[in-house]
Amino acid sequence: MMTTLMRAATALALAALPLSLPASAHAVAAVPEVLPIGVAVSALHIADESRDGYRRELFKHWNAGESASDGCDTRREVLIAEAIEPPTIGPRCTLTGGSWWSYYDEQTINSANSLDIDHMVPLAEAWDSGASGWTPARREAYANDQQQASSLVAVSARSNRQKADQDPFEWLPPASDALCRYASEWTATKLRWQLAVDQDEQNRLFDIAAGCGENTVTYTPAP
Repeated sequence: MMTTLMRAATALALAALPLSLPASAHAVAAVPEVLPIGVAVSALHIADESRDGYRRELFKHWNAGESASDGCDTRREVLIAEAIEPPTIGPRCTLTGGSWWSYYDEQTINSANSLDIDHMVPLAEAWDSGASGWTPARREAYANDQQQASSLVAVSARSNRQKADQDPFEWLPPASDALCRYASEWTATKLRWQLAVDQDEQNRLFDIAAGCGENTVTYTPAP
């Protein structure tokens, strides 16, 4: 019932939006889109998913990151960017000290080695949802995306491995306060990269969005 009501409400909102919503790979400009969460979920394209041919190595990561000269790969750059207490950066980007907040399970982590960098939409799920048709270069860009903060997130290794390659219908963060943020960031990542959702996945996102009040989804279409 809640999903039906959410669909009806967001359909009206979508009708009022400009036709330049991110349905095209030719989206001009790296201008952030900000949508109410229900409207954003409605904007997701629904399609059947297939994992045929998937191999993790088809998504090259971690690469040299945004600055090849600093010796830090994408993983370490994300750790540095997301630290709540900055680590000391040693030779070859060795990280010591520092602390991080794993919002999935509301844990403070005091060792970089106890953290995983989670692809908000896992590589296998991205493959299922459209990345199987991308070039190797685009898959590498996706796997190392630091241009949108929600694409990669430092979380406890335990929570990331529990999530594995599951979508929100199959897995959600154990911390109830994390749900609205997680649904927003999942939706933002799929919209940014024009990845599809299946019906169960979208329904679960609508269910979460119904309890998220005025939350918004912010994303920038990928080049």
